[in-house]
Amino acid sequence: MNLFYQLICVVQFVACIYSHTNNWAILVDTSKFWFNYRHVANVLSIYRSIKRLGIPDSHIILMLADDAACNPRNPRPATIYHNSNQKINIYGDDVEVDYRGYEVTAENFIRILTGRVKDGTPQSKQMLLDENSNVLVYMTGHGGVGFLKFQDTHEISDQELADTFQQMYQKRRYKSLLFVIETCKAASMLSYIYSPNVIGFAAARNDEDSYSHHSDHTIGVHVIDRFSHYMLEFLETIDSYSKVTLAKFFDCCPFSKCHSHTVHRTDLYSGDAKSVLVTDFFGSVRPAEIVESPPQYKTIDDLFDRNMFTVYHEELEFRSREESRKNVKKIEKISEQVNMIERKKTDDGTWFAVLVFGGLLIYIGVSAYEINSRHKTASFEFIPHGLVSATCFSPDQ
Repeated sequence: MNLFYQLICVVQFVACIYSHTNNWAILVDTSKFWFNYRHVANVLSIYRSIKRLGIPDSHIILMLADDAACNPRNPRPATIYHNSNQKINIYGDDVEVDYRGYEVTAENFIRILTGRVKDGTPQSKQMLLDENSNVLVYMTGHGGVGFLKFQDTHEISDQELADTFQQMYQKRRYKSLLFVIETCKAASMLSYIYSPNVIGFAAARNDEDSYSHHSDHTIGVHVIDRFSHYMLEFLETIDSYSKVTLAKFFDCCPFSKCHSHTVHRTDLYSGDAKSVLVTDFFGSVRPAEIVESPPQYKTIDDLFDRNMFTVYHEELEFRSREESRKNVKKIEKISEQVNMIERKKTDDGTWFAVLVFGGLLIYIGVSAYEINSRHKTASFEFIPHGLVSATCFSPDQ
């Protein structure tokens, strides 16, 4: 039986080595302005899906370059819809935007991934990654061959992105990383990636554009891109315990639907990337230990064993007797010490009285001798009779 349990422990240990222990995601909309409404919807659609599949807000960094929900042109304030039927408000009440507006920059994006955030950055705006983290990086916006624009003011290049992933690898900030990008010429952003265990998935080849799916005439703009629409449609068919692999995920948007050729890159992955579960990046199932429920008790007396109280009281009585014995011994010892001190004081007093009395006798004798010498007499009449025998002395003696 012990061998069986040891075997189970070994299996669990090996499983921990080869599996990840936590999931993180960073979702980036790099485009501002109202006519890029669809890019906000792309990100929020993926955000809603990964939360449904188990990744909590505390492990998601959401970056929105434009606040389309509160744009004055929005006829339905505080709402974002990814479908013209307007059934689901993907902005909702539980959206936590970590970086918005001018905070969405290439510099902040790189700092978040590499862990080089500025001093004072709260933990809610950081990715606390380790060597057992599976990371999902999703980006959408406008780009070209070898670059992705941030807010029409600056850009991140394919080489900068590749170096960012390499810094993450060197600092042991991921176990596996899935990079998904929706932009024109998206595959060009995968070209220079060289870090181990990175999987790439792009919406279009280097010579192709990425197209929007449909528009909503009530707001006058397109509401979602084709690639993100069909990726969302695919994710809606799975749950947290799904065994669907990345092989099917890579086929979610064929040319007939996307009007562009999607590109995936798996050569950097150490194993068979196509056999990896989709939920290894888009979901998070936390392990739970099932324990037996405690027995149901009818009364408070049923919770305790009566013999337990008997043993408890016997133990208390035994300790009480032991303490009493120790106290009696202490008292006897203290009494003996006090008696010794008293006896010593008595002996000292007796000897002191003897010395005083002897000194008195010597003093009296010396005084009497001086008096007799002075009057030429040797009488000791002033000495009480019987105290000293009468003796006469001649002045000449």
